[in-house]
Amino acid sequence: MKLGLQGKRALITGGSRGIGLGAAQLLAGEGCHLHLAARSAADLETAKAGILRNHAVEISCHAVDLSHATNAVALARECGDVDFLVNNAGAIPQGTLDALDDATWKQSWDLKVFGFIDITREIYKRMRERRSGVIVNVIGAAGERPVASYIAGSMGNAALMAMTRALGAESPEFGVRVVGINPGGTATDRAVKRLRERAGKELGNAERWQELVGKSPFGRMATVEEIGALVTFLCSPLSGYTTGTIITVDGGASSRRA
Repeated sequence: MKLGLQGKRALITGGSRGIGLGAAQLLAGEGCHLHLAARSAADLETAKAGILRNHAVEISCHAVDLSHATNAVALARECGDVDFLVNNAGAIPQGTLDALDDATWKQSWDLKVFGFIDITREIYKRMRERRSGVIVNVIGAAGERPVASYIAGSMGNAALMAMTRALGAESPEFGVRVVGINPGGTATDRAVKRLRERAGKELGNAERWQELVGKSPFGRMATVEEIGALVTFLCSPLSGYTTGTIITVDGGASSRRA
């Protein structure tokens, strides 16, 4: 399906693995040129090679730590005018209020919360001046259904949801759209690795990790391709009237009463 993205340019943070890489693969499949940003230069080069095996697009890799605001400014300058910004970098650890110390809290928010804010500030400014562009924030379902055992993530995601709605309400005035995605449990390499470790400890066999998600909706996790497909659609003209909203993709888990 052609979505009208041929020749467009996207900046994807956290673009070397997981949902970011899934989105990159699908955007490249639509003919979109890519700027991939992540901390590891080696992972970026691996991602680039994998995409180029299947798609003839231009790809620039940016090894950068977006937990520092100055790096966000530099990245925006390097990428120039992009049509799409996909904010995806960052992971916040599990933990209760008592379990997480200030250093852990700050370190995780510097990338996942302030990292989103810093790069959005730079790119949104350029999009407003150009009067076109789409920002997709890949956030997390805990912002919609907060839990005390993941309090830093719940609060951080809720803040990013508020930013998405606030900017997305204003942005049509400048020809820009800002939308969000709240994935539930998604079968990224990182998530599967943790599940395999847990299955080894609890079930005695790492290969039985899928049994641990058997009670999830549809008996499985979301795939990175499913989340990436939504990112790609939201960037496209077919989603041209969508802004200031967040789409939850968790198999209906957030809507369950129990």
